[in-house]
Amino acid sequence: MPVSQALLNLLNKNKIKYEVLKHKMVYTAFDLAKTLHVDPKQIGKDLAMKIDREYVIAIVPATRNLDVPKLKKVINAQRKKEDKKAVKKMSFAQETWMKKNLKGKVGANPPFGTLQKLPVYLDKALMKVSKMIVNGGDYTYSVSLTPKQFVKLEKPILGSFGKARK
Repeated sequence: MPVSQALLNLLNKNKIKYEVLKHKMVYTAFDLAKTLHVDPKQIGKDLAMKIDREYVIAIVPATRNLDVPKLKKVINAQRKKEDKKAVKKMSFAQETWMKKNLKGKVGANPPFGTLQKLPVYLDKALMKVSKMIVNGGDYTYSVSLTPKQFVKLEKPILGSFGKARK
């Protein structure tokens, strides 16, 4: 299945400049970078996170792992501004929840919170690349756009919550 029509409609309606990339089937961000012959820093790896009883999408470059305590700190700083209670528990979303609630295949869901009505947190490191490549909803399609265009559309909360891979 190619990129979802809902995603294409969202991008087109908001006049976002993007490119759909068809490639061989891949399951990891590093394999995607290798397949497309691009720097892994350009690949946005999105992670569905459960925070207490809510969910959010966190995006880090493929070259980094998610630093959960740092993400929690970023989320709590945002929640404090919004006069909301601080997050106590944080974990990765369960696969059953993802299958039921996210657009696209598990592990390939597009990181557009607008489609899922979820807040998006974007690691600042992705703002340093000229083009960012993210999941398109399928293991054989991705979407390329500038970080600026992504921010224009999603209005993510920016923070530093990636850590070096070991």
